[in-house]
Amino acid sequence: MSHQHVHEHNHTLTSLNSIFIVCIVINLLFVVIEAGAGFIFNSLGLLSDAGHNLSDVFSLLLSLFAFRMSKHRSTEHFTYGYKKSTVLVSLLNAIILLIAVGAIIIESIYKLKTPEHVSGAAVSWTAGIGIIVNGVTAWLLMKNQKHDLNVRGAFLHMAMDTLVSVGVVISGIIIMLTGFVLIDTFISLAIALLILVSTWKLLKESLFLSLDAVPESIDLQEVRKHIAEVPGVESFHHFHVWAMSTTENAATIHIVLKDLTQMETVKHAVKEELCKHGIQHSTVECESPGSHCNDSCCCR
Repeated sequence: MSHQHVHEHNHTLTSLNSIFIVCIVINLLFVVIEAGAGFIFNSLGLLSDAGHNLSDVFSLLLSLFAFRMSKHRSTEHFTYGYKKSTVLVSLLNAIILLIAVGAIIIESIYKLKTPEHVSGAAVSWTAGIGIIVNGVTAWLLMKNQKHDLNVRGAFLHMAMDTLVSVGVVISGIIIMLTGFVLIDTFISLAIALLILVSTWKLLKESLFLSLDAVPESIDLQEVRKHIAEVPGVESFHHFHVWAMSTTENAATIHIVLKDLTQMETVKHAVKEELCKHGIQHSTVECESPGSHCNDSCCCR
């Protein structure tokens, strides 16, 4: 791994660190404002949404904690450091998102059975502020969410809240104009289904990574093809790829050499090839032609 890559990786972590801190501060301020509005207008809906937004602050804090942990050096007990915490947090965020969707659906069904009077004006104005706060937060996270599963989880949280706020504003305006209070429930159900589709992929990928599956960003067949084409490689086996974190991958591979004297050259070429495919940490073991691997767990 080159010095430039290390520098870029550290710069990205530092940048994300700052972004998460800004997001946490502005969302915490909005929770205070929304809770205050809920007390002033005697709105249980606003107070409930403030509690929901507080759970988003908790989610952002979890993501920040994971990034901080990933920067810690390895120890005698954790020889890889705490990089895997980013995967575990992304899985936890996906579960929290599913719980939030379930809560929206349950609340919507309850409102269908017992519709309540809603102050359209108060709710719309407060939700309008929510669109700005959640929208800005989602925008700050959007750039990195395609490259990091943990950031994607936080991004989906904020994108979900932005959609909910838009839905609340629209329903508030319709209620003011028509008095049709059930529109709030219908919009909430539509948003919940939309979030469920987005969250499912995050949950599946997070769960797979926590079980050391090959990351979706890596085409294993393509990697195998390029390794086989490296000069000096007769064959290879015991090839395993897994995620160390949401941004770093690792691999082990046994290479059977055509010529043992070319060991260092071939080893370097294989490591370079793995790095090109997004596998930054690799352990390459070289074997002489015609030898038999003695590893009991080796799967040829």
